[in-house]
Amino acid sequence: MTFLRPALLLLAAFAAIAATASARAADDDLLPVDQAFVVEAKALDRDTVRLEWKIAPHYYLYRERIKITTPDTGATLATHELPAGEKKHDEYLGDVEVYHHDFASTQKFAAAADAAQINLAVRFQGCHEVDPKICFPPHVTKLSVALPAAAEKSADNTLAPALANAGARGGLISLDGGNEPLPVEKAFVFETIASTPNELLARFTMPKGYYLYRDKTRFESSDATLEAPRWPQGVQHKDANFGATTVYFDQVNVPIGFKRNDANAQRLHVTAHFQGCLENSVCYPPTTRTVEVSLPAADATGAIATPAATAGSASTPATNATPSSGSESEDSRLARALSGSLWLTFGVFFLSGILLAFTPCVFPMIPILSGIIAGAGENISTRRAFTLSLVYVLASAVVFTLAGVVAGLAGKNLQAAFQTAWVLWCFAGLFVLLALSMFGFYELQLPSSWQAKLANVSNQHSGGSLAGVAVMGALSALIVGPCVTPPLAVAVLYIAEKHDALLGGFALFALALGMGAPLVAFGTGAGKLLPRAGAWMDAVKAVFGVTFLGLAIWMLSRILDPIWIMLAIGALAIGSAIYLGALERLPENTSGWNKLWKALGVVLLIGGAAELIGAAAGGGDVLQPLHGVGRSGAAAGAKAETLQFKRIKSSADVERELAAAKSAGKRAVLDFYADWCVACKEMEKYTFSKPEVQRALTDFVLLQADVTANDEVDQALMRRYGIVAPPDTLFFGSDGAEQRALRLTGEEDADKFLRRIATVTR
Repeated sequence: MTFLRPALLLLAAFAAIAATASARAADDDLLPVDQAFVVEAKALDRDTVRLEWKIAPHYYLYRERIKITTPDTGATLATHELPAGEKKHDEYLGDVEVYHHDFASTQKFAAAADAAQINLAVRFQGCHEVDPKICFPPHVTKLSVALPAAAEKSADNTLAPALANAGARGGLISLDGGNEPLPVEKAFVFETIASTPNELLARFTMPKGYYLYRDKTRFESSDATLEAPRWPQGVQHKDANFGATTVYFDQVNVPIGFKRNDANAQRLHVTAHFQGCLENSVCYPPTTRTVEVSLPAADATGAIATPAATAGSASTPATNATPSSGSESEDSRLARALSGSLWLTFGVFFLSGILLAFTPCVFPMIPILSGIIAGAGENISTRRAFTLSLVYVLASAVVFTLAGVVAGLAGKNLQAAFQTAWVLWCFAGLFVLLALSMFGFYELQLPSSWQAKLANVSNQHSGGSLAGVAVMGALSALIVGPCVTPPLAVAVLYIAEKHDALLGGFALFALALGMGAPLVAFGTGAGKLLPRAGAWMDAVKAVFGVTFLGLAIWMLSRILDPIWIMLAIGALAIGSAIYLGALERLPENTSGWNKLWKALGVVLLIGGAAELIGAAAGGGDVLQPLHGVGRSGAAAGAKAETLQFKRIKSSADVERELAAAKSAGKRAVLDFYADWCVACKEMEKYTFSKPEVQRALTDFVLLQADVTANDEVDQALMRRYGIVAPPDTLFFGSDGAEQRALRLTGEEDADKFLRRIATVTR
């Protein structure tokens, strides 16, 4: 049906004009078409024309109706590069893209070497969207654009003679950099020609401020054997990750020799693998681009028999960059590490894992492992403690890696899938059972026949206990710590885009081992330092029992109301206080240790009572249970309000809210949140709650996607924006476009977040 669109639009235009002729005659504000839509052009160089479009208020242009041709016989036009338009539902054309505001487009071309100008015929069509509502017939504006003299081009343009005769795609592209990082295909323009019968000349052209790594660039061809590239002298650049390295700015020409299969004319496919950065900003992930070179026939002496043709720019970047603001981001450094050697990848991700080991994502695993070691017996050796710790960490690392690989290849986050209510209740119940075993209840309640069988199995098969430790490690990786950090996100997105599960999984395994290394050290030391027998060992087991109950409460905090969590914490604290003798009288001449335990018990008793009072008063902050209790009126209103987000669910919701923000000329923030996400709650508690952050976001439209359910709608929304799992915070300008350089993965303190907000452009 697409062939009917021009006829339908033309019919609508004439019908609207005829129906509103009298209204237009009476309305002096309706502009002629050439005043409603003004287009001007100027040459950026001899290969590129920039068109400036000015659209009057209440008018819009159809994107698909903009066409450019040239009457010049010696010129050939390439693709007209238009920016994305606004989505609009047209009653005749259906869903289309339109432009309401001024914009610019780029037309690339090849002209004769002696051409002084290029003539363009710009055809377009638009409408007036308020009364009188009309659509103009298709209109053509003719432009004559003066071209700079050929001598004004760079003196090092050694390809100019060959490219001038190469036909439609012979001109090299010159790009103007902007404030926002360019797409990788525009930041690094790759072209190749056959400069001699047995030599290629590859060229990279970069806008100002972009540079290419020499050591990260290589060439290959499936059609010929390429020799080592002969790189010109580059610039020594001090890189924070790679040390002193050679880079190229602006433009670099690289001769590459090759062996022909025969002297006949043929086509050669050349693939470039490269990586580069925008100075003091982002680094792009490794990119692959393939071009086709036309090799002319060669005579007996090896000379080219016919003029060489240049390669077409049939290139597709292998990956997309996810930049971050400011200096080179952690995402960029990790993405670059994935392009290096296996040892570099292992080292970078292992060190990242060690740093993550001291975050709330890993903290809950410490008491679990400690409890396992404490429950292994009074006479556990250091070697046995090391073995148990290693098995726990390796099992969690394997499952962590598999979950990441599945998330990358299938788009399913297994960790998020395990954050359902029934799974969390079951795992919390498991912690309660472990706590009861620490308190000695199993010896009293389990039937003696069961105890005998378990003891017999344990004595005959020591591996049975190791299997249990491995199961606990696997469950811990899936359920206890479902945090998404920049290293995890980079590795999972690398797997999703490159489909390289081997390298991505290797990076995830290194990350998991780094996170587990401190656990192994802690577990081994705990096995050495734990008391061996007697009342001390019973006390230690009781401490771990209380810790397991605390973990059960912490697990349920993801799905229960804060009041219930405060009640549970209060009850646990009061029970622990009674166990420590907070309500008992100290005997005379008691030891200092007994006084210390009683003091701790009194503190827990007071803290537990505060939690119960706070819960009864309707509080919701475990760390400040009495905050606001006893206040009324203005005093109660003095409590700082939390940041008020508008909850959205689907992609349609996001589009609707962003369109409304754009119409109002406002910037927007889209935050991805889940109840089971620890980092999300920390972001809300320690960043979004700050008054200075709330003031900075006053002029923003605040949207929040609650993906707690992790259903198909949630997953579709996360796939749209390339989100692995929350927390992620996206920033949109007043034009409705995301400013990807500012995207935040994970949590961030208030000071850094304020600096990020300040860089969001309007």
